[in-house]
Amino acid sequence: MLPRSVDAVVIGSGPNGLVSAIGLADAGWDVLVLEAADTFGGAVRSTSSDGWVSDRFSSNYPLGVASPVIRALELERFGLKWGHAPLPLAHLLDAEDGTAVAIHPDPEDTAKSVGAEHPGDGEAWLRLYQQYVALREPLLKSLLTTWPPVSPAIKLVRKLGSAGELLRFARFMAMPMHRMGKELFAGPRGAALLAGNALHADAPLSGSVSGTMGWLLAMLAQDVGYPVAVGGSSAFSGALVARAERAGVLFAASMPATSVEVSGGRATAVLTASGERVAVERAVIADTSAPALYDGLLSEATIPAGLRRDLDERFEWDYPTVKLNFRLSGAIPWKAAEARSAGVVHLGGTADELVHLAADLDTGRLPSQPFLLIGQTTKSDPSRSPAGTEAVWAYAHLPRGVADDESAEKLAGRMERAIERFAPGFGALIIDRELQRPSVLEAGNAALGYGALGGGTMQLQQQLIFRPTIGLGSPRTFVSGLYLGSSAIHPGGGVHGACGHLAARTALRDASLLGPVTRSIPAAALRRLQK
Repeated sequence: MLPRSVDAVVIGSGPNGLVSAIGLADAGWDVLVLEAADTFGGAVRSTSSDGWVSDRFSSNYPLGVASPVIRALELERFGLKWGHAPLPLAHLLDAEDGTAVAIHPDPEDTAKSVGAEHPGDGEAWLRLYQQYVALREPLLKSLLTTWPPVSPAIKLVRKLGSAGELLRFARFMAMPMHRMGKELFAGPRGAALLAGNALHADAPLSGSVSGTMGWLLAMLAQDVGYPVAVGGSSAFSGALVARAERAGVLFAASMPATSVEVSGGRATAVLTASGERVAVERAVIADTSAPALYDGLLSEATIPAGLRRDLDERFEWDYPTVKLNFRLSGAIPWKAAEARSAGVVHLGGTADELVHLAADLDTGRLPSQPFLLIGQTTKSDPSRSPAGTEAVWAYAHLPRGVADDESAEKLAGRMERAIERFAPGFGALIIDRELQRPSVLEAGNAALGYGALGGGTMQLQQQLIFRPTIGLGSPRTFVSGLYLGSSAIHPGGGVHGACGHLAARTALRDASLLGPVTRSIPAAALRRLQK
């Protein structure tokens, strides 16, 4: 039996929804979280059976460790422990001779790996990391804690020291990955690290801002590693739930929200599939995809014509994902020694080769040699599988707009053959293999439309004030009291909690004494943009 009325309803219990609920409850609001699935956590979930643990969606959490939003929740007090492999990351360059480059816990060791053939590249890596360390705090706060990021941006400018340095950094952040790699490194190793990390998102490697994505994730790997939650990803979401319950949040699982009731331009209630109506006094926060909110939870008649047109004609998902989960009788026999102790392995070749692969993905062609992101979770957390065995997952992307089961099966076969090429004998170790096609991923979590992991493309045309469509880059919607608090808004995909934090912060501001002022100008701007 649900409460008849609450201050706020959060629809969806992914990490962003949980962060939103905590923020509102900490401020004294009565908060109810409605979750359609029978377990909480969204795409941060794992299952266990017979001593094996499988992360169903996301698995490695550098942003979870580094995010100021997540750090402030002190989840370690609620049972969360991080597991690290001996090496955070290995990137495989050549299947014939086993050449690889690796990020080590010590930046000096990483520099030796990057500069093995070109010593100057090792020095370039250290300079790059030193720059990141100097900018880390204001940069992460700018990206993850405020919108618009005025105060942290001012601190970032002060750190840079001059207008010239500011302009150089702005140019650096705008660069395509491929150009960034060429400017920074003489040899292939450093550029390959940036390219592999950039492919965690879906920006073409020759397109603007892909360099930022590759650089930031590579620096995070050097800074905090590529950790997993000990015991499985559900331990991460479980700690968030425990933190939320301590704040007084109420939870209802297996309770899909079917619509948001709007009266007089304001969100007034949430209706559920069981027929219950929960009146909302202050806010509704939707931790859902943008299409799920605007095409499902709101009446079509209420959607402004401009918003409807933008969603129908311009909203774009990120790459569909194909994921393989393996139970192995032993460790993968990689030719590359670095990969044998890495928590994450990038299988894909040089930066130039990855540019060609990204072009395939953007032109509808199934790559003959796919890029694989591989998680050797037992190396990071020995509790993931029985002694002597290995729990491993691998994922690759289908071309944009291609998400059918037949293409997924074909790609999965190419993925297995790619691992065998870099690790002869891999196939003989397989105890069993599970394929999560895009359709399976979406069925397991409705926010993963077509198997896309990022809530929509991370390319520049759908970032900042263009996310999820032309607007303000804000959690606010055209309905007063209704906020989009998922990876569909700035800053986008990744388990960092920022989208939920921004939604809760905006809702609290709008409900304050100054609320009519803080909302009136943005609301008027949204009406003009979306009419």
